[in-house]
Amino acid sequence: MSPVSHDQNFKNLILDYPRQALELFAPEEARHLDDSVIITPIRQEQLKERLGDRFHELDVPLLVEWPDGRREALLFIVEEESDPARFSIHRLVIYCASLAELYATDRIIPVVVFLRGSKRICRRLELGSEEFSFLSFTYLSCILGDLPAEAHLHSTNLVARLNLPNMRHPRRLRVEVHAQAVRGLLDLEPDTEKRLKYIDFVDIYGVLDDNEKRIYAERYAQEDHTMAGLTQRLSERFLTEGRQQGIQQGILQGMQMGRSEGELIVLTRQLTRRFGPLDAAVSERLQKATSAELEQWADNFVDARTLNEVFDQG
Repeated sequence: MSPVSHDQNFKNLILDYPRQALELFAPEEARHLDDSVIITPIRQEQLKERLGDRFHELDVPLLVEWPDGRREALLFIVEEESDPARFSIHRLVIYCASLAELYATDRIIPVVVFLRGSKRICRRLELGSEEFSFLSFTYLSCILGDLPAEAHLHSTNLVARLNLPNMRHPRRLRVEVHAQAVRGLLDLEPDTEKRLKYIDFVDIYGVLDDNEKRIYAERYAQEDHTMAGLTQRLSERFLTEGRQQGIQQGILQGMQMGRSEGELIVLTRQLTRRFGPLDAAVSERLQKATSAELEQWADNFVDARTLNEVFDQG
């Protein structure tokens, strides 16, 4: 299975929900942002339809403007670092200086989001000699692993709710944290497409073991049922798209393509939710499967207790 691209996931999250992202990742500055401000990505990035699609930009510059002109515009630069060892404060300095020159502003707010903390994270850069200091640079940091999940379980900030699995919490609360992330998505995001997009985010960062999945299904049957219904709608959408494509390229071929693609997506999601992340061999087997094989495996899934039983030809 392809490695998780945290950069891509967080860039999409920030671009889809910029205000909520700033409120969580940079609360010191976000408290000055009232309802009148306009927040615009200054690059015209194309949002992905699905989190697995390729995304080319590395940083997220957000221009914050007050329409009445009472405050000068601010430029937020939000960067995500899943591995603190990869973070380069020197690179961030160069990027901030370049954007400041490009947009003729000195009102730059760099924000770095870390999944986990580390003593190796460089907090400040000082350049100079014994006589003079020529550059002093720092930035706002948000270490998700240091935020207490219990303080955000019922937050109305969707970015906070989706990131509950990334926050600090005892193992005994893992099921509750996962459930509140899913419930937040259902309560705070009315758009079906975005619900489907960000249930992937919750699943990626809120991995439950088999026992926790069983407890979740028992305690939070409504959330589990609702997301299963959304997954089914996704399958039906792919089937419809396949049929439409079939009109242009051959009706039977298009219908089969849509059906197989939908079956593959639904089965992959079901397997991942029950058995955890799939390895490369299983993913490849699913990708190469025929429609008949996918149907058989989907039938096996209903009673399967292990991943091997799903693929058992009986």
